[in-house]
Amino acid sequence: MMYNPQKIERKWQRVWEKEKIYKSRGKGKKFYVLDMFPYPSGEGLHVGHPRGYIATDVVARFKMRRGFDVLHPMGWDAFGLPAENYALANNIHPKISVSKNIKRFKEQMNKIGFTYDWNKEINTTDPQYYKWTQWIFLKMFESGLVYGSEEPIVWCPSCKTGLALEDLEDGKCERCGSEVEKKPLRQWVLKMTAYAEKLLNDLKSLDWPQPIIDQQRNWIGKSEGAIIKFVVRSSKSVVGEVEVFTTRLDTIFGCTYLVVAPEHLLVKNLKSNIKNYDSVQKYVNQAQKKTDLARTDLAKDKTGVELKGVKARNPFNNEEVPIFVADYVLGSYGTGAVMAVPAHDERDWEFAKKYKLPIRMVICPNYPEPKCPVLHKAYVDDGHVVDSQKFTGLTSQKAREEMVKWLEKNKLGGKKINYKMRDWVFARQRYWGEPFPLVYCQSCADRINNKKYKKGEFTKGELMNPGWIQIPEKSLPVKLPEVKQYEPSGTGESPLANIKDWVTTKCPKCNGHAYRETNTMPQWAGSNWYYIAYLMKRGGKYVWDKKEIKKWLPVDLYVGGVEHATRHLLYARFWYKFLYDIKAVFNKEPFQKLMNQGLILAEDGRKMSKRWKNVINPDDIIKNFGADTLRLYEMFMGPFIQSIAWSTDGLRGMKRFLDRVWKMRDRINPSAGASTELSRMSSGREARNKKLEIFINQTIKKVTEDIEGFKFNTAVSALMVLANELEKESSIDKKHYLTLVSLLSPFVPHFSEELWRGLKGKNSIHLEKWPDYNPKLIYFDEFDLVVQINGKVRDKISVSKGISQKEAEEVVLNLDKIKQFIGLLGSSKIKKIIFVPNRLINIVI
Repeated sequence: MMYNPQKIERKWQRVWEKEKIYKSRGKGKKFYVLDMFPYPSGEGLHVGHPRGYIATDVVARFKMRRGFDVLHPMGWDAFGLPAENYALANNIHPKISVSKNIKRFKEQMNKIGFTYDWNKEINTTDPQYYKWTQWIFLKMFESGLVYGSEEPIVWCPSCKTGLALEDLEDGKCERCGSEVEKKPLRQWVLKMTAYAEKLLNDLKSLDWPQPIIDQQRNWIGKSEGAIIKFVVRSSKSVVGEVEVFTTRLDTIFGCTYLVVAPEHLLVKNLKSNIKNYDSVQKYVNQAQKKTDLARTDLAKDKTGVELKGVKARNPFNNEEVPIFVADYVLGSYGTGAVMAVPAHDERDWEFAKKYKLPIRMVICPNYPEPKCPVLHKAYVDDGHVVDSQKFTGLTSQKAREEMVKWLEKNKLGGKKINYKMRDWVFARQRYWGEPFPLVYCQSCADRINNKKYKKGEFTKGELMNPGWIQIPEKSLPVKLPEVKQYEPSGTGESPLANIKDWVTTKCPKCNGHAYRETNTMPQWAGSNWYYIAYLMKRGGKYVWDKKEIKKWLPVDLYVGGVEHATRHLLYARFWYKFLYDIKAVFNKEPFQKLMNQGLILAEDGRKMSKRWKNVINPDDIIKNFGADTLRLYEMFMGPFIQSIAWSTDGLRGMKRFLDRVWKMRDRINPSAGASTELSRMSSGREARNKKLEIFINQTIKKVTEDIEGFKFNTAVSALMVLANELEKESSIDKKHYLTLVSLLSPFVPHFSEELWRGLKGKNSIHLEKWPDYNPKLIYFDEFDLVVQINGKVRDKISVSKGISQKEAEEVVLNLDKIKQFIGLLGSSKIKKIIFVPNRLINIVI
């Protein structure tokens, strides 16, 4: 019978579903393997999507056969902008389009033959699911980790919603590519910076790729420095104070001007003292239209306006320096004000050169040379402090320590740690998202503001956000209302604001008039905790089962795209650490080991896209070549972490390989034993059989280690070499053939199941024990001894390991070929023989 994948693959998928072989058995050490669950787009899967899914499936099958209790679930990240924009473009309600798209995705996944236990399937748009998303938010709210803000946020005019900084790519909306702007809107913000130190410190406990660790560390951006208080004076008197954060306090005597961010309150508060306020305000208005990324672009021309009429006094030397407002300083980082030291900072140098400001060198690289070098650019490294009064002569590090002590002693500042990471803007002005479980009650707001309430009557979050009252847990979920029109308003209000019957409600605290929050949660909300939800699924509901959570978490292996380094992975860690603090989970990190797959590019080398018309549909590949050929090719095509272009020729090569292995079944020696214990060797076997046994044991060892190490391409390569060796046999030992089939099974499950059950009987190969190798049979007893004459290789001969020089000489000197070479050289006198044990023998004539 010819290998016909279309015939056997669906057959075995039905059998596996009926036998429930992928359901957790509750026995053995747990292994939780997880894919980053997909957003179910309307286009369905292309061949690039399954690469990570196939890899986790290979590992899941491998671990099952090694005795682990494996959990490998799948679900759908279906809320958010992508789903809503798709629905708008196709004039369909997102609830309907999401359901349709999920059905399509699931059909495609099932064709590939994954080990998913669909009883654990989750959907973030299921009210029973987002009930718990709302519950976690409420816990954060009542803990004081949520606050309201009306500061300008990043706004996408195309998507008509606010964005977090993490949603930008090169300063543009990551979803639609539009230029973004700043817009003042009421937002909910999660105090993510409260967890900055934990997020940073616990990275060292993770088995993650170093580039991802580095990206998270850089995004958190911890800076250790100092706060300095500068008094602000007009020509007549003190008019204010400005605090500056710096990591280079050692350069304070080189400060020749101060810079404040356009949004700094000093600008507004000193309106009456700033002589050129109209020019300053015009600059501020222009700056507020720019994104933070555009403002801090190192390549852009530095601009600013001096605040004429006021100066700042340096507390160390009492020198008064000008104050500028400049957009390269951000109000969201540090204090929103910096001391400018142009001699020792590249941005300050550029700014000072442009506006002809003094440049004063106070860090010398060659101290105590009599003269510091003339600067042609900013010197940004450490050195020794000069021209800095009593601190002169100290190293930069020592100067920073002594200067901090001086600040603290004089109550003019002190040591400070800052983080580049900002709090998380956690609201969107769109329809398709989780509703917030909050209502606004003016009566409660008045009582809180006037302090007319009983102790314990309001939560910490309610006191921080007067008037915003939590929905009781028993009333969850707050369901997203059914609507016909859900287009974004573009005004900054969510479409939910137009549903008056839904918005108007009663306050759960005082039973007075209230209205619901009409913003919705961002698309990341449901993915922050979905790895827990799989453990909670009980039919159509979810139960926070601490026993299951304690058993399965953390996730042992998490696989997904590198693009989630500073969004999903950071957000999920943040939420999980909060849940750990409230004792809802039992360890500090959700994902112990992380692997990122490289992209599969189109055959033209570009990213697969409808725009380029180069998308390859896996359904077509499965129809023409079979799912197992697709699986094997995607694991063989190159190192898992590297991007690589699709090759139809390479795919055909995999099909030819499977055809060969299939045909080898017809050459099985029927008289050979059926045992798969490779260590049982009869003493009378020929050398060829002994070598083959060793080769098979070596292959078992390599494939085992390569799957563990995510080196799938080299594992498949080793199996191809083993198949070549078996093909050399006049007849194939049944146990050798079954070993090859067994090792192939994680990669080609349908193909292997058909061959295994046909030769072995009822039990599924996927429930059979993984082959063990015999450590005594992974090294050959013989080796090829290289024979040289005067340093040139003339022959190779197979000899026993450990052969002595005397024995080697006796064998080699009696070889006809070596005798001939010696004769051709016209001499039979041997000057000496060099022998390297287990490697070579060199005859010098």
